[in-house]
Amino acid sequence: MRPTIPVFLLAFASIAPAQQPMTPVGPVPMPAAIQGRFDHLGIDVKGSRLFAAAETIHQVPVFDLKSGAYLRSIENIDIPHAIFVREDLNRIFITDGGVGAVKVYDGATYDLLATIPLKVDSDSIAYDPSTHQLFVVNGGGDAKEPFSMVSVIDTDHNVKLADIKIDGDTLEAMAIDPASDLMYVNNAAKNEVAVVNRKSRSLVTSWPVKLGQRNVAMALDPAAHRLFVASRSGVISIFDTASGKELAALPIGKGVDDLAFDPVRKRLYAPCGTDGLIYVYQQPPDPQSSDYTLLDKVPAAPGAKNGLLAPSLNRYFVVVPPHPTTAGAIDAYALP
Repeated sequence: MRPTIPVFLLAFASIAPAQQPMTPVGPVPMPAAIQGRFDHLGIDVKGSRLFAAAETIHQVPVFDLKSGAYLRSIENIDIPHAIFVREDLNRIFITDGGVGAVKVYDGATYDLLATIPLKVDSDSIAYDPSTHQLFVVNGGGDAKEPFSMVSVIDTDHNVKLADIKIDGDTLEAMAIDPASDLMYVNNAAKNEVAVVNRKSRSLVTSWPVKLGQRNVAMALDPAAHRLFVASRSGVISIFDTASGKELAALPIGKGVDDLAFDPVRKRLYAPCGTDGLIYVYQQPPDPQSSDYTLLDKVPAAPGAKNGLLAPSLNRYFVVVPPHPTTAGAIDAYALP
């Protein structure tokens, strides 16, 4: 049974007891017509909206965070993958892997403002607030090329500035280091982390991922110089960004697709679709130590592999895909 606490109480729900890393506060229900596979979530805290990439039906459903109501869908997106909302401009950026583009929408009217052509399989994104640049992985195997691109998008003017070429036919999640010019990219094709200089737009080096297979998700703790790389084989590798060394691996379930580091609570959240659990790890008091503690395996649902951390709301969201007998939902959890 799903929790019955109304979603409109999200902002006022009591936080979890200290011994529980997250407490369910009610699902955001989806209309029954929304079916099929999902990818990443996006959020607009200022506008109180939550977005989900519904790949199968070629839409991005939009939900009201306060009431939990389904508002509408952004349609005619061939394969939506990732969503970024630039709140100061009220613009919505969505990667479309089918046509190979970033589509830009007016956040008030949902009108399509621009289509920025890229290669097919435009997918994961990372935003640099200091430059207003959006980095997008695209190309590779679906483009019938042995290399992939990280494209640089100017979100002020909705234009592509450059392409960074990386050998390998599949790139996945990225993480930007705000304290340097570096960015980390999961090169899943080679089971490596590509280290990229954002300023020079060049590949600096690559670090092999030896403790996991098919590295797809990523999170960063820049203060502790720790990079976390989640692999579909069922581990989170911990890297020292100062040395590039892979220090340890934390066991999780298989089928991970997103990973988040909580800088306030010093925790990792990894939703794993195969077993339908969210793995929550606590960083040790000494952040240089690799002795992370598994706090809980929080039940979600089979196939729930995409999550989003909203630190300013003290919330974590995870997509529960629809099944033949049940509608889909976005489950919400309060964080203590």
